[in-house]
Amino acid sequence: MRSEPRIIFEDESMLVIEKPAGVVVNEAQSVKEETIQSWFAKKCSVLSTQYSVDSEFLQKGGVVHRLDKDTSGVMVLAKTLNAYEMLKSQFLERKTVKKYTALVHGGFRDPEGVISQPIIRHPKDRHRFTTEKGGDLSRTAITHWKVVKQYSVLSAQYSLLELEPHTGRTHQLRVHLQYMHHPIVSDPIYGFKKTWKEDLTWCPRLFLHAKYLEFTHPATDERVKFESELPSELEQVVTSLVH
Repeated sequence: MRSEPRIIFEDESMLVIEKPAGVVVNEAQSVKEETIQSWFAKKCSVLSTQYSVDSEFLQKGGVVHRLDKDTSGVMVLAKTLNAYEMLKSQFLERKTVKKYTALVHGGFRDPEGVISQPIIRHPKDRHRFTTEKGGDLSRTAITHWKVVKQYSVLSAQYSLLELEPHTGRTHQLRVHLQYMHHPIVSDPIYGFKKTWKEDLTWCPRLFLHAKYLEFTHPATDERVKFESELPSELEQVVTSLVH
C-alpha cells in the first residue's frame, strides 16, 4: 500500500478512516496490491472468525461503501454484522450526507445548481460510464454542486466546488462534471484529452476529495459527523492558483 489510511475514529462497531489516493477499496482478482479491504481484515480479525463464508459482511470485509482508487477522503468500515447491515441500509436509503471537494475546468455563472442525469455503463468501454438522455429513471443520479471559489490563470479558468451526491452511482461525480463540460482536473478517464497530461504537470492526481460524511451511529443511534482536510498535495495545487 502506498500509504496507510489514517484512523479518524474507532469503537467496537466501526472504523472511520481517511483513505489515501491511489489505493483500491475492494479486493478483486485483477487487483494485486493491498486494498482497504485487506488492510482492514488484518486490523480487525473478527471479520474472519465469527461469520460463515457465505456472509456478505465477510465477503465484503466490512466495506460498506467505496471511493474510487484515485479519490481520497473519509470512509466508514463496519466491524460487526449488525453495524454493516445498519450502515449499508443508510447508504442505500440515502440517509447519509456525503460532501466532496473538486477542482474543475472552467467558470460558472450560477453559484450553485443540481445535475440530474441517468448514468449507464459506456457502450464501447466497460471501464467507463456515461450519461443517458431520456434513459431509465431507475438509473437517475443526482448531484448538488456549489461554487466555493473561482480562479483565472492566464487564459484558463478553474472552479473549486463542493459536491453533494444524493445517489451513489459509480463515477457519478466525475461523469456528471464531464456532462457539464467541467471535468475534474487531472481526471485520466473523464478529463479533456487535450489538457489531461498538462493538468498532471501542476496537479499530480485527480482533484477529488471526500471531505465530509454524516450518518447515524449503528450502535448508539446518534447522528455523527466526520471530516477530512484536503491532502497536502491538493492544498498545494490550490495555493499555486492564487499566486
